[in-house]
Amino acid sequence: MVKIGDIELPDFPLLLAPMEDVSDPPFRTLCKENGADVVYTEFISSEGLIRDAAKSTMKLDIYESERPVGIQIFGANLDSMLQCVEIVERTKPDIIDINFGCPVKKVVSKGAGAGILKDIDLMVSLTKAMVEHTSLPITVKTRLGWDDDSIRIVEVAERLQDVGIKALSIHGRTRAQMYKGNANWKPIAEVKNNPRMHIPIFGNGDVTTPELAMKMRDEYGLDGCMIGRASIGYPWFFNEIKHFFKHGTHMAPPTMADRVEVARRHLQMAIDWKGETLGVFETRRHYTNYFKGIPNFKEYRMKMVTSDDSAGVFAAFDEVLAKFGDHNFA
Repeated sequence: MVKIGDIELPDFPLLLAPMEDVSDPPFRTLCKENGADVVYTEFISSEGLIRDAAKSTMKLDIYESERPVGIQIFGANLDSMLQCVEIVERTKPDIIDINFGCPVKKVVSKGAGAGILKDIDLMVSLTKAMVEHTSLPITVKTRLGWDDDSIRIVEVAERLQDVGIKALSIHGRTRAQMYKGNANWKPIAEVKNNPRMHIPIFGNGDVTTPELAMKMRDEYGLDGCMIGRASIGYPWFFNEIKHFFKHGTHMAPPTMADRVEVARRHLQMAIDWKGETLGVFETRRHYTNYFKGIPNFKEYRMKMVTSDDSAGVFAAFDEVLAKFGDHNFA
């Protein structure tokens, strides 16, 4: 069993990574139904939240069915982060996660996200203050370092643990890499194998198959896996990993009927949550993977991603079902 504070999780839990404009309540719900053990919100700006910015506040929404759920926040100003913790606490999440890993320029330029990797003392002092400011478990997501010449993740992990975080997720790239090249899991394993460490260490980056998840577990010895891009438009991935762990075989892929049903539910939940316009627009990024590998599908995908209203997208789903029926495209 793996524990984040008092939250009990199964051996080698699978976590849905926080992803901007992706890991919203509708998508988190679908991932939870399909095997995710912990889900995290999109990251929330501490400055935006204390200004009551509508987009930031909306990200605090949680469905009870998602639990355990973590709300992820980012920032570099102590007062703002502490105020943010107080606001987040009111929504009663199970976990508060601090983003020390986002590589996007607009975040980094403010010294937040991965930008704080250039000031480890600030990272630690900020984390310590937040741990002391709440009774909720604080977790951290970060990267290996700012660049290849400044990887101090073993030291960073020790110091974050010493100030009271309850789990650490590490993306196996530096900020300089952004999302290029291959994730390097070896330094994450060094953190896990450090005899001083006793909190769960979760790996993140490039887990795109059940075999790679097993490698992260068996060869690198990590406590769990945080999955990001591989889940976009494919919430079944979590159960596929669990099936592979249990049986050593690949689970049958979703049929066309499965794909249409989940895509339809996803769109409807998105509309119910954020309205017609945003619901239609922000669900588009998922359709490529919902219907990946299907021959002669371009015309249907174009209808899904160019329709300005939900009626057009739902009609495209109906056409797909009529055209492809319940075929299985492995």
